[in-house]
Amino acid sequence: MENVLRPVLVIGGSVLLTLAIGWVTDRLLCKADERHRDTPLWGLLRRGRVPYQLVLCAALLRGSYDRARLLERHQAGVGRMLTLVLIGSTAWLVIRMAGAALETTYSRYARAHRDAARVRRVRTQVELIMRVVSAIVIVVAIAAMLLTFPAMRTAGASLLASAGVLGIVAGVAAQSTLSNLFAGLQIAFGDMVRIGDTVVVGGEWGMVEEITLTFLTVRTWDERRITMPVSYFTSKPFENWSRGSPQMTGTVHWHLDHSAPVGAMREKLRDILRGLPAWDGRAHGLVVTDSTPNTIQVRALMTAKDADDIWTVRVAVREQMLTWLVAEHPSALPRVNTAEAVLPPQHLPSPDGARHDADDEFPESVTFRAPRRR
Repeated sequence: MENVLRPVLVIGGSVLLTLAIGWVTDRLLCKADERHRDTPLWGLLRRGRVPYQLVLCAALLRGSYDRARLLERHQAGVGRMLTLVLIGSTAWLVIRMAGAALETTYSRYARAHRDAARVRRVRTQVELIMRVVSAIVIVVAIAAMLLTFPAMRTAGASLLASAGVLGIVAGVAAQSTLSNLFAGLQIAFGDMVRIGDTVVVGGEWGMVEEITLTFLTVRTWDERRITMPVSYFTSKPFENWSRGSPQMTGTVHWHLDHSAPVGAMREKLRDILRGLPAWDGRAHGLVVTDSTPNTIQVRALMTAKDADDIWTVRVAVREQMLTWLVAEHPSALPRVNTAEAVLPPQHLPSPDGARHDADDEFPESVTFRAPRRR
């Protein structure tokens, strides 16, 4: 009877004690979260309930399993398994707690500062720091798990002796990976590009959606994702439209006839912009920037608060201005005119085979209509 009750009491007591402690801790975190609504720390710590209970249960079972006298032949194996679970759950709990602390720090900073660029910079740094912390904790946990095996402890001395050679070989083999790793840190703390920035890379413009230690993802306007190594941004020039202030100035060009009503177009541009919520009202203008024998080039200038709004303003101005020109001033659109052309007098053969001198009258029979571009 004792052989049955002892394992049940040890294992059942450990599980019940784990559930009780976990429930009490969760209630305390809930009350702390209700009292301190200004900080998300306590609510974020509740996300670590599962690893916290795993740590408690593994620790209690590891400490009391010897007294249970269950599976005595496999006692060493079961004890090692509980140790591995304890190490893994502890690493999981540390990562959750570090994430809660970093997220709380970022939330406080975001509430205290109104500058969107600085907030995005801190967000990028927080995410990269969290990735570094997670990588370090996982590596340490794996190393601790391996050291629980006697064979790995025996090989530790030889591994340390050859660590220098292995380090050189690994550095040469992982040169690209290491360069991307240091480039990621340089981007995070050098404030070159941030999550949420609007950039132009490879002729494509989009928003930076994700930054890791090795790669960066840009979401384009048509929902495509461009993934590239972070070393690209430290070795090649790129456009960052959100650097400093996200405000932008956009232009729209038209090729029109010389008779285009430029003054009336200025008035119409002002009316169009006033009806566009995306226009921020900072500036606008319309000027003739070029003239050719056939057309003139008219440029309209407008401003907006960010890249998305400037695109909306540009396409709306282009469409509405063309619609107005077609309806009110169709003669302003570029066109090809034809008129009777009088050729200069020259020596040309006549229909009868004779040649005419320059002072001869050009016969009317050979006059024709030739196209002439304006």
